[in-house]
This record gives sequence, C-alpha cells and structure tokens, in this order.
Amino acid sequence: MSIWKTEMSVAQLQAFMKNTLVEHLGIEISEIGSDYIRATMPVDPRTHQPMGILHGGASVVLAESLGSMAAQLAAEPGHPCVGLEINANHLASIRTGSVTGTARPVHIGRSTQVWDIRIEDDNGKAICVSRLTMSVLSN
Repeated sequence: MSIWKTEMSVAQLQAFMKNTLVEHLGIEISEIGSDYIRATMPVDPRTHQPMGILHGGASVVLAESLGSMAAQLAAEPGHPCVGLEINANHLASIRTGSVTGTARPVHIGRSTQVWDIRIEDDNGKAICVSRLTMSVLSN
C-alpha cells in the first residue's frame, strides 16, 4: 500500500525540478516506490569540493531535495511542506561516479514529518546518512 497522497510519475517530479539547484547539480529522480523516493547525483566538478571529493553540501542538497519531494507527496493535497531541520553524517568520501539517495519515512504526521535519507555510492557503500524534519503547513 502506498503512503503517497499525491501521485506523480518520475517524469513529472523531474519536470517540477526544472530550473532549480536540483537540475544544476544533475540530480535525476530514478524511482518512486510505495514508501520511498530515489534519485542519483553525479560526482563531478559540479558537486566536488576543492580537494576533488564530493562536497558535503551537495550530499545535503540531495538529501533535502529527496525528503522535501517525499514530504509533499505524503502530505494532504493543499498542505505545503517546508524544511525545519536537517542533519547529515558524512561517512566516506568519493571522487568519481555517482551517488544514489533514498528517502524513507520515519514519521508522517499531520503537522510534521521526519525522513531518513541514505546516500550510497555505485557499489552500495554508505557515503552519507541524513535526517530531515519537515513542517506541514495548514495553508
């Protein structure tokens, strides 16, 4: 059974991200499951820090983008969602390839939501784990 209160396709979500930071960083929505959203992001000069490894801020952008999209789809229609707090633990570095983030719910309430986002490299190694708290507005 799906947790989504608003149904959107991968293509619709990707189109929604046009002309945003998500598009600039090359983040691509890859899958919407019954209780998760997944996206990939390249590890290249757009997402590197000066030492040539994935910038922690880029990981946070991926995490917050996924969690925010998921929160909006899980909220009642007409109730916008905004971020309250995000944290991220950077577990390993990566220089090339891509990373994949998966957002899954911890709590979906009427006024708040909490999302767990795990970011892995192409071999499934954990690069970053993040937790995002969202506020569900009443309009």
